[in-house]
Amino acid sequence: MARDFIHEVLNIVFPLTTVISLLIIFPPYLVFKLLSYIKRSIFSEDVAGKVVLITGASSGIGEGLAYEYAKRGARLAIVARRKDRLQLVAAKARELGSPDVYVIRADIAKVNECQELVEKAVKHFGQLDHLVNNAGIVRVELFEDCRLSDSASVLDVNFWGAIYCTRFAISHLRKSKGKIAVNSSLAAWSPVPRTALYSNDGSSAMASGKQGSLGLIESEMTAPDAASGPGSNQHHTKFLPPLESTKRCAEAILKSTCRGDKYLTEPSWPGALFMVKLLCPELFEWFIHWNFIS
Repeated sequence: MARDFIHEVLNIVFPLTTVISLLIIFPPYLVFKLLSYIKRSIFSEDVAGKVVLITGASSGIGEGLAYEYAKRGARLAIVARRKDRLQLVAAKARELGSPDVYVIRADIAKVNECQELVEKAVKHFGQLDHLVNNAGIVRVELFEDCRLSDSASVLDVNFWGAIYCTRFAISHLRKSKGKIAVNSSLAAWSPVPRTALYSNDGSSAMASGKQGSLGLIESEMTAPDAASGPGSNQHHTKFLPPLESTKRCAEAILKSTCRGDKYLTEPSWPGALFMVKLLCPELFEWFIHWNFIS
């Protein structure tokens, strides 16, 4: 049939033309990326006085982000379930320079509480400039060992929590020409054993962030530090590099968000694994299986 013949031709011609086109386009593309990065760095956003809503701000990267935004004079709406812990974070953020810190106790797994927390933040400050979807939980276990009740809680927080907050905040962010930052994981583009649900909801949250931004800047942040502490995968792997400090990670995320970067991998070296996966998928899968399963 004619259609089958066309596909046979495309199977040969299209990969060839794609490789040739990349060889021609890639060098000037890299130059453009470099110039664009320099421009964004020079004209980086000043967040002094701007309103930033951070979920999962009671500990970890979310807490670190609250402190980094505070140092730059941003007004903060910090969200988590542990209000007592949030109060401590708020006190330190004020000491570091934030003119106003609004504490909101909420469970982002519940759609009504997500709507309320956005409304409370906007009512308190009168505007919203940055939404940082940072809250997340990790379960490290084989898929066959997962309990359905636990699976639901991971998806409710990591995926639906980001969806709900973005949905209710986006109209306010349009008015301020604001930004959405989604703190995800390397597991979002490279699923690994023992993190099946975490990998799936991470990639879904990233995709929804892009769909929801509609012209807003999205920065996708990935950080091994997000998996530190109890329940991390450090006891289930043969090889685990030293984890980056939360402070350094938060600094990198804030700078990237202010520059308006589309993506950030922090630290940057794991990004090289993407090329290994792309060019040598069998080798990559062997290493992942050896590291996490064998």
